[in-house]
Amino acid sequence: MEYRELGRTGWKVSAISFGAWAIGGTWGAVQDSESLAALHRAVDLGVNFFDTADVYGDGRSERLLGQLRQQRSETIYIATKAGRRLNPHVAEGYTRENLTAFVERSLKNLATDALDLLQLHCPPTQVYYMPEVFGVLDDLVKAGKVRHYGVSVEKVEEALKAIEYPNVETVQIIFNMFRHRPSELFFEQAKKRRVGILARVPLASGMLTGKLKPDSQFAPDDHRAFNRDGAAFDRGETFSGVDYAIALQAVEELKAICPPGMSMTQFALRWILMFDAVTCAIPGAKRPSQAEENIAAADMPPLSETVMAEVRRIYDQYIRALVHHYW
Repeated sequence: MEYRELGRTGWKVSAISFGAWAIGGTWGAVQDSESLAALHRAVDLGVNFFDTADVYGDGRSERLLGQLRQQRSETIYIATKAGRRLNPHVAEGYTRENLTAFVERSLKNLATDALDLLQLHCPPTQVYYMPEVFGVLDDLVKAGKVRHYGVSVEKVEEALKAIEYPNVETVQIIFNMFRHRPSELFFEQAKKRRVGILARVPLASGMLTGKLKPDSQFAPDDHRAFNRDGAAFDRGETFSGVDYAIALQAVEELKAICPPGMSMTQFALRWILMFDAVTCAIPGAKRPSQAEENIAAADMPPLSETVMAEVRRIYDQYIRALVHHYW
């Protein structure tokens, strides 16, 4: 496993880490015993960083990670998120009272005295222009409830604004073969400020695994069935905002340039790690075998300049017009 510095936190975290959305919910049926087995397998293989949120399964994902940490002796860093419990989810809800209550709930779920990393969970754009919100986060750090904080964003604009706040240490952003824009300006600015970058939705909701087909079926409680047009949350969270049929076409071209010895999943993850501004990718896994496949990407050889150029060509041909200027 490769380890990279997470911004200014002083932590070195696994380049392939673990996104724990799927083990909470909205990805179809999942069994806690199998989820725990996947988490333990990830630790066995060197993963030391896990990303969750208080709304993933209404705390289910956090509680599983709390169990994991109690059952392991290794150092494990757990990042969680707050804000999406608000209903309605509006900027005015990001108050001291609400944020403090969310933190207290996550502390209980994770069975800990302090959150390793707290991230604002894709708040409305207006929140990034409210310094008082970041002042509340500073106070939570001073109170010992939170060790470090960052943001999870939908848009590059939000990422650039967030890192103007001096104590924002991490940014979680969608970055994958279908989402190139963060690498153009934001990565450079983040490196200047020593801000850690967590690449989320690294497999474009499973599209970049190469396993989906035109007739693939998804459970009713799987966001890939109900959120393609943004009915429940930002549509960019589902298949990275790319039309399903067009995404399948692009994936077929990507399969043709996938290096020997790599699965499409590993190819997609290795592509992300070619960018040194990225601290880690956080693919999800519901089963140990998925965790194993994901984690193996960290030990794959670098991609050639030719392959990198071909990925860019495919993006330009199929994807750019659909996503580039929206997020």
